[in-house]
Amino acid sequence: MKKMIGSRLSPPRLSLRTVLLTLLLAFAPLASQAQEAPSLPAADQQAIQQYTLTEDVFNRLIAATKEARAAGIKPAQPSDPSKIHNLDDLANQAVGTDARITPIITKNGFTAREFMLANIALMNAAIAVQAQSNPEMAAQIDKSKINQANVAFFQSHQEQIMALMQGPQAQ
Repeated sequence: MKKMIGSRLSPPRLSLRTVLLTLLLAFAPLASQAQEAPSLPAADQQAIQQYTLTEDVFNRLIAATKEARAAGIKPAQPSDPSKIHNLDDLANQAVGTDARITPIITKNGFTAREFMLANIALMNAAIAVQAQSNPEMAAQIDKSKINQANVAFFQSHQEQIMALMQGPQAQ
């Protein structure tokens, strides 16, 4: 059985997913758990698959990322996956890693759940783009779970994403 898009993969070169985990606020590593958690309810899995990135969401993600950097928020260690039973558990654990996170995401118009969905959508799109040039990775992705609109969105914003990953010196 093919793994869900975003399951932990080990491509032979630096994974864009790894870079995005650093980019997307301090708790983005927790988003990776949602991608590999087959125990998430079907409704949560569907919400992840159907979440579509927009310019507004992307701009708010960028703003939140910049604010988190400015506040010195560091990436959190992924928590115990056995404590995650749904997407809300994942989101709540993420915002609980640092008291400064909730005000940042709220200021940027996100609930914890939507912020997690947006991060997962961006990471899934990055993985799908990377898989286009990595046959081993492509073989492990369930193509039926790929949101093609998010892949196209990611591709059209790749330069901006790369500049943000390079940190404040690139902006």
